[in-house]
Amino acid sequence: MDGLDVRLGFDRFPRAYTCDGDDTSPGITIEGLLTPYLAVILDDPDSSGGTFTHWLIWNIPATDQIPEGIPPLGKVEYPIPAVQGMNDFSRVGYGGPCPARGESHRYFVRVYGMPVLLDLSPGSTRIELETLLRGTATQYGETMALCEREWVPAIPGR
Repeated sequence: MDGLDVRLGFDRFPRAYTCDGDDTSPGITIEGLLTPYLAVILDDPDSSGGTFTHWLIWNIPATDQIPEGIPPLGKVEYPIPAVQGMNDFSRVGYGGPCPARGESHRYFVRVYGMPVLLDLSPGSTRIELETLLRGTATQYGETMALCEREWVPAIPGR
């Protein structure tokens, strides 16, 4: 599988992209794309319950920059056309990092290059997406960023 260079522009998630901020999806830069479509999976392998999926998005037309702020809709037309799946918050679209207070987790952004559109309905699951990607993706790249939520001690008397 051909490699992709994937970058976020940060190594620690800014607050705006997390559950403590606006829960805005981050922009992603991709270099080396040779296919007409992209798919992205963002997950947290450090979650106490096992790998937690924060974002599934596919059928993105070839681009070197996925913009930030993709709306939480199954079928997106703006700022880019795409289809989004169900995250592990049981919502369609992006759900930002939200580790337990005082913990630091790794968040992987996995980008796949595909030669064809995926025939997958909005709101589909990670298992459904990965099943199709296994037989379709011809390029892959990933990057990782950390997120740590500040531990806030209890205030006596409250």
